[in-house]
Amino acid sequence: MIGFNGTSQALASLPWYDLQEIRHPTDVLWFELAKQFRRAGLLNVPGYLNRRVAYEKQWTSQDFLFGQACGYDVRISYADQLQVVATPCYNALGCNGSNYSSFVIVRDDSRFVRIEDLRGTRCVINTPTSHSGMNVLRALVAPLHCNGRFFSVVRMSGSHERSLQMIQQREVDVAAIDCVTYALLAKHRPSELFGSRVLHRTERVPAPPYVTAASTPPETLARMREAVFCALNHSSVTAAKEALLLSDVEVLPDEAYVPIESLESVAHNHNYCEIPGQLVETG
Repeated sequence: MIGFNGTSQALASLPWYDLQEIRHPTDVLWFELAKQFRRAGLLNVPGYLNRRVAYEKQWTSQDFLFGQACGYDVRISYADQLQVVATPCYNALGCNGSNYSSFVIVRDDSRFVRIEDLRGTRCVINTPTSHSGMNVLRALVAPLHCNGRFFSVVRMSGSHERSLQMIQQREVDVAAIDCVTYALLAKHRPSELFGSRVLHRTERVPAPPYVTAASTPPETLARMREAVFCALNHSSVTAAKEALLLSDVEVLPDEAYVPIESLESVAHNHNYCEIPGQLVETG
């Protein structure tokens, strides 16, 4: 049997697209993943996902086993804590295989046509370490800033869903929204998209990957990957995958996530720090 870290029950979570409406399919997916992990010889695999402990705290715990993270976290914010197990593929507009993108969202009655038209507007990001909600938007406007400013204000919402609500309620004018989140909301909460439209679709990069601790040994990582493939191809998760917009999973080379760092560097190279991030500090 293969251990990972520690002797207590491991921590696992799938928080990225865990809307209340699809928690049951998410749990079904985890039950099959857990079964395959046990068959692969992993010890202390939890029977249920942990939704009590914040996922960032799980990532830094010695008991962390499996989760999902933003590519920005994997490459930049938590690069010393996480490693990629595999990258899921989603059936959503804006995705292509294991790549995904963000939609720059504005109100449907706004007159904005180009990114340049957003100068002086009110922006909201979900978190400072989000590729889909911060990094892509920052890279788009960094070459356009004047004396370090492009927007009149930059606010933080805490989630893509809240960012959309703030646009709807006219508290802000623009946000970048993960296209998978957008598709899931269109399917399960279409009212949350009313009054908004897509102004721009960003370039695609690898989707938020399934991750494990950076300390997980190579042999264990290989077995985890095999278990993930077995789980995603098992008939027990067919309906769950459809509900979650999941189609497949791939193992990508490490360099596939480099474009996320390249977009980070765009802001750095233009000395743009209005939108907070990891590399470019807000002073």
